[in-house]
Amino acid sequence: MPRWKDLPDELDPQVKEFTTQLRRLVDRGGLSVAALSDRTGYSRTSWERYLGGRLLAPKGAIVALAEVTGTDPVHLTTMWELAERAWSRSEMRHDMTMEAIRISRARAALGEFGAPPATSTAGAGGKPPRRAAASVASPGIAGPAGVSPTIPPQPTAPDADRRDRGGAGGRAPAAPRGSMPPGGDRRRRLTMFLAGAVGVAVVVAGVLFLTDDGDHGKKNQGTGASATPSATAGTGLPAGVKCAGAGCTGKDAEAMGCSGDLVTTAKTAAVGTATLEVRYSRTCGAAWGRITGAARGDSVRVTAGTVTERGDITATGDTIAYTPMVAVKDAAAAKACATLASGPAGCTS
Repeated sequence: MPRWKDLPDELDPQVKEFTTQLRRLVDRGGLSVAALSDRTGYSRTSWERYLGGRLLAPKGAIVALAEVTGTDPVHLTTMWELAERAWSRSEMRHDMTMEAIRISRARAALGEFGAPPATSTAGAGGKPPRRAAASVASPGIAGPAGVSPTIPPQPTAPDADRRDRGGAGGRAPAAPRGSMPPGGDRRRRLTMFLAGAVGVAVVVAGVLFLTDDGDHGKKNQGTGASATPSATAGTGLPAGVKCAGAGCTGKDAEAMGCSGDLVTTAKTAAVGTATLEVRYSRTCGAAWGRITGAARGDSVRVTAGTVTERGDITATGDTIAYTPMVAVKDAAAAKACATLASGPAGCTS
């Protein structure tokens, strides 16, 4: 059975080539995912996602892999930059598709409102009905189809007109004016209102679509990103960061883009043979606990106020465990504790 599963078909060719290169380096170094996690400081789950094409590895993970495998980090970083641009382009195409879908739905909803059909009623005395007046679409604004200008009725008896010339006073009678059936004026105003509303809505939607700020192509620079791109426009967060403050509580730091270049070690303590740390991201406003040099059965937890998150080492060979994040205003508000299966326990100051 092959070690690696096939990469997703929808993955960009540039990203696919980069991920394949990562797999080759891991194979050449004879590393298991657990050993790779131990030697690079990135979790086993994260590396499974990076090597499976579900996440683009952050730059920090790539540099760590180069050191572990003895690869020139310059060449590997160059390939990462190309893959990162391709990943961003894929996100931009996804976001533009979603915008087009929303606009299409808006147009379809607006299209349900149309002008009521014109009705004809017979006038008094059995006279033939006159055509109801119709509105004319204003130039430059899309209106309902079939709108035509009002055509005043023409005299149908020119001989009678000639006979009336020379009557009393020698003046011909005034030409009849077109009249409107009852309710026609209201229908005309309603038609004009709907035509204008539909036209304005379409124009506004088109302007919003064409003047999009284009920030989507800048996402996930230097951090991991979800395979299903998610927009962060309007959140005020850096590209690739998917949460902040309370929104990060209980979530994985790698998956939310809070690690890599955005994280620092705020506190550290020795617990037996293991090292306990409080990891802090000022950008995300969150902290989490990490224990390294540990063994199966060891656990780590982080507390901020009344909120506590926990991580455990459950697999043989793993030596690193992380907790999910907790929201903090600063690193001093977080405290990490560790309990080793061999007995020792301790906390950061």
